Amino acid sequence: MESFLQQLINGLVSGSIYALVALGYTMVYGILGLINFAHGEVLMVGAMVALQTILLVSSIVPGLPPLALLAIGTAVAIPTCMALGYLIERIAYRRLRNAPRLAPLITAIGVSFLLQTLAMIFWGRGFHSFPQLIDTVPLQPVAGVFIAPLQLFTIVIAFLVMAVLMLLINKTRMGRAMRAVAENHRVAGLMGINANGIIAATFVIGSALAALAGVLFASNYAIAHYSMGFTPGLKAFTAAVLGGIGNIPGAMVGGLVLGIVESFGAGYIETMTFGFLNSSYQDIFAFAILGAVLVFRPSGLLGERVADRA
Repeated sequence: MESFLQQLINGLVSGSIYALVALGYTMVYGILGLINFAHGEVLMVGAMVALQTILLVSSIVPGLPPLALLAIGTAVAIPTCMALGYLIERIAYRRLRNAPRLAPLITAIGVSFLLQTLAMIFWGRGFHSFPQLIDTVPLQPVAGVFIAPLQLFTIVIAFLVMAVLMLLINKTRMGRAMRAVAENHRVAGLMGINANGIIAATFVIGSALAALAGVLFASNYAIAHYSMGFTPGLKAFTAAVLGGIGNIPGAMVGGLVLGIVESFGAGYIETMTFGFLNSSYQDIFAFAILGAVLVFRPSGLLGERVADRA
């Protein structure tokens, strides 16, 4: 039972991060029917900008509390990625909105490689140590389960942000406009909604979530590098498909389920093989789930709520 709860906690940590990134995928798909494969690189930029900011601020103002450093780094990373998300939509995707589906897909892959290359030029090929500014020493165990303050912080922040996003989508004027554009952006435009502005806002919000996920990811794994967004980006896409691409609650559920399945799978594989196969084999589960969902339930766990476009 203790092992079960411990694996559940570990899965919730990684699943929370996947869910934040998956929300960006599913929001863009819900409105444009586009898979933004550059989204994982936005996560990477968020982590790298936060790291650069933390190092700069700590050198200028030594002695700042760790939480203040993390808050400052995150506060710089989020608007940076929001601006990046806006530029990606404005430069790379807007002109291709009515193009055949293959064109924006190829463009998304191209933007992903471009961002990776620019990051490699700017920050180098090497791995950078990301300071763990929140304590990673586990608290006193409860029911035999160990959880570190950093893990607890990650879960709480992710759930709070997801709750705020649901309120934004369901209870605000912008949320209603986003749902209208998702139904049919041409008709929404005829009703006085600025469809271009709403689409740009969707990219901006998704990029802000990716930036936060990048900071949380780098904090938990204590590392940042130019290609760090590739694997979590693919896993978040898997989570979005698992939950139902285009479905915001589905992206949250899909991310959490994927993280938990990975945690249990990796833990039990290592136990059953007596350590011969280690936890790095957890990636198998993400892509096995993707294949299974596409074959047996393409609409995902919660189905798709996006209407067919005229």
